[in-house]
Amino acid sequence: MAQDTPKPSADSEAAHDDALLDEALEESFPASDPIAVHPKSGPPHDAWPELPYPAWKETYETLHLWTQIVGKIRCAQTPWLNQSWHVPLYVGPRGLTTTLIPNGHLSFEIEFDFLDHKLVVMTVSGARTAIDLKPQTVADFFTTLMAALAELGIQIRISEFPCEIPGAIAFSKDRTHAAYDGEYAQRFWRVLVEADRVLKQFRTGFLGKCSPVHFFWGSFDLAVTRFSGRRAPLHPGGVPGLSDEVVREAYSHEVSSAGIWPGGGGIDYPAFYSYAYPEPDGFKNAKVSPKGAFYSETLREFILPYDVVRTAADPDVSLLAFLQSTYEAAASTGNWDRAALECEVGRPGIPRPIRPPHV
Repeated sequence: MAQDTPKPSADSEAAHDDALLDEALEESFPASDPIAVHPKSGPPHDAWPELPYPAWKETYETLHLWTQIVGKIRCAQTPWLNQSWHVPLYVGPRGLTTTLIPNGHLSFEIEFDFLDHKLVVMTVSGARTAIDLKPQTVADFFTTLMAALAELGIQIRISEFPCEIPGAIAFSKDRTHAAYDGEYAQRFWRVLVEADRVLKQFRTGFLGKCSPVHFFWGSFDLAVTRFSGRRAPLHPGGVPGLSDEVVREAYSHEVSSAGIWPGGGGIDYPAFYSYAYPEPDGFKNAKVSPKGAFYSETLREFILPYDVVRTAADPDVSLLAFLQSTYEAAASTGNWDRAALECEVGRPGIPRPIRPPHV
């Protein structure tokens, strides 16, 4: 009589299923594929929400200025880091955050919470205060926030003039911008959550110098930037609200940069973008993916409308195709040392194999 075969445990069954799934994924998305995605499940139907530019333009303009106030507070307290990497905000589980801001022995963090619609200030002493995100003027938001910081023992002065906005009004005097639609602010954050995830996946395929995925409040965009390692020609400057010294330091080296912004500047819809600085000859004529991507002569960058990604059968694959193909256009036409700079896309829990260096 044959021995009974022991019933596998739930854990071993799960491990077996994961192994089969990984094997199937490996066949569909080989590790050598530079834009491979390894999803465990498809996106929920509302993961990439609609974000029509006209519907929330006024909220966008007001929120842009609010994030500049918070960003300038971080900038005023944080030591300068190359390419202005000390100033951005970061996508978090509830909104956008500064992360910890140095302030002597009373460091603090400021978070835009787009779930409860609060601006939350937290200190390392355990103190916490919150300001309602609601329709209010930029002047009122500025005054209320600076008073809240003072009550926590945080004394900070910032430049009141917005960056990268032509004809902008000083924060304390701006009673023009006062819109806040919580639904659209939350939608925008959800778009950033998805874009942040895909940009971080894309970032893993590069061994050279690469920025974090971060949100620049001056231009109001989420971005990631790769560097060739070579110096760039001196930038001409001339960006509204930014000194030429800041701009020249930001673009001191050759870059391929990509990200997403909500629209404006001649593109009245949310869009992903990708540009090279300095722009190599032939860059704008490169063939890029997916269908719907194009080169804007006005903006001098490749554009992929957000709705092309949102409505794609697989938004992740669509966006990664754009990121990879436009990067390759920059790297190839710019004669980057791609063999030394690129690597396989990272996968969770799997270290990148390292081979002995060539002698």
